[in-house]
Amino acid sequence: MSEKIILNATFDPAVKTYWLINLLLLSTITVVGIPFLIISIPLFFLISSKILAAMSATVTERKLVVKRGVFQKEEKSIPLEKITDVAMVQGPLMRLFNLYRLSFETAGQSAQGALVSLIGINDAETFRETILAQKDKLLTGNSEVPKHENNDLKTLIESVKRIELLLEKALKEQ
Repeated sequence: MSEKIILNATFDPAVKTYWLINLLLLSTITVVGIPFLIISIPLFFLISSKILAAMSATVTERKLVVKRGVFQKEEKSIPLEKITDVAMVQGPLMRLFNLYRLSFETAGQSAQGALVSLIGINDAETFRETILAQKDKLLTGNSEVPKHENNDLKTLIESVKRIELLLEKALKEQ
């Protein structure tokens, strides 16, 4: 049974430059990593495009599917109703490249921090809002008024109609 795809994420190629600068900063700060730059920079250029091409995030009617990995492939499927928070983070270096990190936390999650974290999604705000809107649709049964409120609303409307009828009768009798 295949679900209807709501939105496929695309990733900004600037994320590769962001990763490279992080690699350079980390290597420079640790000092020990400086000699390894001779090996790590060419290696980075060889595999960074493949890593980015292997990343995907898809919002379906009922879940978020995240795939990544070149050597060790990983696929996570998160039911939308289990998502408790979608955090959007932009650090100072990310701001230079106009990148955001989306972090997804779920109900019943055992570890601290995000279950899944994605960086470099184009139009991250729209992706986040799409997930939250689809989650709301799922939880409310595809209507604007939640099901439990729908019955209460019907009862209230019927009650108001009865009160209006009683008021009309009282006004006619006067």
